[in-house]
Amino acid sequence: MANNRVIPIAAALPLRELKRQGPKGRRPGEQALAEVRQLLGEASRQPDLLIEHLHKLQDRFGHLSAAHLSALAQEMRLAQSEVYEVASFYHHFDIVKEGDEAPPALTVRVCDGLSCELAGAQQLLQKLPAMLGRDVRVIPAPCIGRCEQAPAAVVGQNPVPCATTQKVAELVREGSTRHEPEGYIGLSQYRAAGGYRLLEECLTGKRDAESVITSLEATGLRGLGGAGFPTGRKWRIVRAEAAPRLMAVNIDEGEPGTFKDRVYLERDPHRFLEGVLIAAWAVGIDAIYIYLRDEYHGCRALLQQELDRLHAAPPSAGLPRIELRRGAGAYICGEESAMIESIEGKRGMPRLRPPYVAQVGLFGRPTLEHNFETLYWVRELMERGPEWFTSQGANGRKGLRSFSVSGRVREPGVKLAPAGVTVQELIDEYCGGMAEGHELYGYLPGGASGGILPARLNGLPLDFDTLQPYDSFIGSAAVVVLSNKDSAMAAARNLTRFFRDESCGQCTPCRAGTAKALALISQPKWDLPLLAELSQVMRDASICGLGQAAPNPVDSVVKYFPHELG
Repeated sequence: MANNRVIPIAAALPLRELKRQGPKGRRPGEQALAEVRQLLGEASRQPDLLIEHLHKLQDRFGHLSAAHLSALAQEMRLAQSEVYEVASFYHHFDIVKEGDEAPPALTVRVCDGLSCELAGAQQLLQKLPAMLGRDVRVIPAPCIGRCEQAPAAVVGQNPVPCATTQKVAELVREGSTRHEPEGYIGLSQYRAAGGYRLLEECLTGKRDAESVITSLEATGLRGLGGAGFPTGRKWRIVRAEAAPRLMAVNIDEGEPGTFKDRVYLERDPHRFLEGVLIAAWAVGIDAIYIYLRDEYHGCRALLQQELDRLHAAPPSAGLPRIELRRGAGAYICGEESAMIESIEGKRGMPRLRPPYVAQVGLFGRPTLEHNFETLYWVRELMERGPEWFTSQGANGRKGLRSFSVSGRVREPGVKLAPAGVTVQELIDEYCGGMAEGHELYGYLPGGASGGILPARLNGLPLDFDTLQPYDSFIGSAAVVVLSNKDSAMAAARNLTRFFRDESCGQCTPCRAGTAKALALISQPKWDLPLLAELSQVMRDASICGLGQAAPNPVDSVVKYFPHELG
């Protein structure tokens, strides 16, 4: 019997003759595509700008719709899965699926980091939703870098220091206008005080790269982002690599308790930029990428303003290209290779080493990676000389350190003090003593990662290499002070929750370990043998420092605060 089934013409054609009518997956609607094209304008569609373009969509529409993500993928010639996986990685992108309700136009983020929790953040989170109503979304946020202003909140992109329900409600109603911070030094003031003179000496041959690097080595300056690698040695290593060389500057200070970079950037941005350009000249850098955390919206506006002014009136011709890149809410991007991945428009996943970023970094090129504060000090160290810096110090240490101090002290803030100062000296001589009614109980010498030390160890010099015998480290010098009204166990829970939420998820020891650790310490009685085993696995097998340091708060409680365990 004959088969009379009709065969579609396309099915009868050889596969090689079939032509796809469009990209695989969702086809963007004409309206969404037109909106994306209008928003991007003449901007490049190169893949490393994906996060920048996602920000434009988020800023314009208040969320990322499926239609806009699809249109952006087509416009940038990227797979839709690639666009989605990047957008879904970062906290500050709100993806709205088809059929789902978009979030309210205004979001209030209340920091629930340790310093803010000590100052009453949970009460704000409980009261604000009912007060602000359904048209405003209130959500907890990881550390926003304003620990000295705890409790801190952000209304839209406007910070609320020392937040109260009344302050937040007023800002929601009235909005905000931006002003330059008090004491701000712009380009004209900076140049009038001798700014960029040192850079001009470098560019005109009055100084040579070898003498500058040698002088920097003599100061003993180490990286001030936390790792503490010798700065001069890093410049030599990258300078010896084949050109073209790139530079990546890390201003993604997401470590709970850390805010020094923000404070310096808000007041004297050109001191930092001159350090950047001197480093670029000495190492032979072709292009510079500055990665600034999204929480620092005001800093970004100021920095872009000063970059525009510098571009319009440069101290010399032939300066390298400087690009300002915007983070999107991911603590892991403070890790150098994760930051580089993010600058390249990808998820912030730390890379395996070797190769190190000095050899194979940004876009596969040798890369000089630095923290903001390290570069901020370059001009002063070059002008004053190594002897000035090494003559500073206390308790047998050399140099100066910028301590971000928060918690139970009278006068929190950034304190420039001798390297090797003790926490007791820091509290008494720089912070006006403990807050009224509080007594020192414990302290974090290096932010969330550095562990928790008891009051009886208040005489330890705070510097690189002085705290390791106590299973602690100084890191970025973020000191959070606890009092007799606080609990080390509660602090460990807060910090472990932060690590769980901020794990990039790439490696199982960190992804599963932080979640398991939080579950274990949330119990009334801790399973100490299991916690010890979990801690060892995380330290030995995690890819990067987040997973390796995440057990520190819990281990500190077990070692130094056993009376809290019952």
